[in-house]
Amino acid sequence: MIIEATGLKGLKSDLAHLDEVTTKLGFVRWQWEYTRATYDFKMEDKASKSVYFLRVNARVESGKLESPYAILFLEDAYIGRETFPHGLDYDSPIPESVLKLSKQKLDQLKQLLAD
Repeated sequence: MIIEATGLKGLKSDLAHLDEVTTKLGFVRWQWEYTRATYDFKMEDKASKSVYFLRVNARVESGKLESPYAILFLEDAYIGRETFPHGLDYDSPIPESVLKLSKQKLDQLKQLLAD
C-alpha cells in the first residue's frame, strides 16, 4: 500500500544526514545499490502477531551511495505485511494502529529532514 500525501516525496538530503535521521527514528537501510536505497521500519501488530514494514525509497541525484556527500531525493513511502520466508504483501489490509504509527514516523522524518 502506497501512503499518499506524506510530504516526503521529492525532499532531498545528503546520504550522511539521511542515514543519521532515519537511524534516529528506527529505520534501517537494508537494500541499496549505487543509485537507490530503501529505508525500512519494522512494526509488529500484537493482536494478529503480524509483522509490517514501512518503506521509504530514495534515489541518488548526484554522486554514488556510500559517499556521505551523495545527494538523494525521496520517493514513495509504502507499507506491507511480512510473508514467509522473505517477502512483503502490499495488498493486505493494514491495521489502524500500524497505519497510525507509520504516519507518525513519516511526519517525524519529514520534520527532521526539514530542519
